Amino acid sequence: MRLVVARCSVDYAGRLSAHLPLATRLLLLKSDGSVLVHSDSLSYKPLNWMSPPCALTIDEVDEERAAAGVSEIWRVTHAKTADLLVISIHEILHDSQHELGVDPGLQKDGVEADLQRLLADQIELLGEGHTLVRREYMTAIGPVDILARDAAGKSVAVEIKRRGDIDGVEQLTRYLELMNRDPLLAPVAGVFAAQEIKPQARVLAEDRGIRCLVLDYDAMRGLDDHLARLF
Repeated sequence: MRLVVARCSVDYAGRLSAHLPLATRLLLLKSDGSVLVHSDSLSYKPLNWMSPPCALTIDEVDEERAAAGVSEIWRVTHAKTADLLVISIHEILHDSQHELGVDPGLQKDGVEADLQRLLADQIELLGEGHTLVRREYMTAIGPVDILARDAAGKSVAVEIKRRGDIDGVEQLTRYLELMNRDPLLAPVAGVFAAQEIKPQARVLAEDRGIRCLVLDYDAMRGLDDHLARLF
């Protein structure tokens, strides 16, 4: 990636035309060919950009532009649409290149797989005396996140969501209807577990005899700061 801090003006021509007057900006030239123009505001959003596939060429500066203070002209052309981004460089304040390597991508924390694993390890959160039978218990219509047994030995099916809504309750209802036809499992109780359960989902679940359980992800992974809750 090449990072350039420069005093520049920018013109864009394509489906829409846009102009950025002379100012100091950050220019990002990425290895995928994209070029982004940033200011020291607007958070992560660039003021203008050109997405790949595109090509960068540097044009010669004519006398008129040179007299106006332009030292370089960058012309970024999109290969498919012919959209054009023209960056008129007046002064380069910083220019560096960095090899970032292959990025592993965003790894989301607190997804349903994490919640499932933690609840399986801490099955007592379902209630005293509960034991784990297995994770991903397969049924004819898909896997139930957790199959457990309560203190009396009765089957408990647990559906886990990050945010519990009506669709999740409906999904668990279908699992319960099917599982309760199995004499080796019936009767099967249902638990709808999520970090956040919407009021409508809670009403529907309780109307169908399904217990709701709110999961504290930070506490489950040992990051709960009890001191912070005192203030």
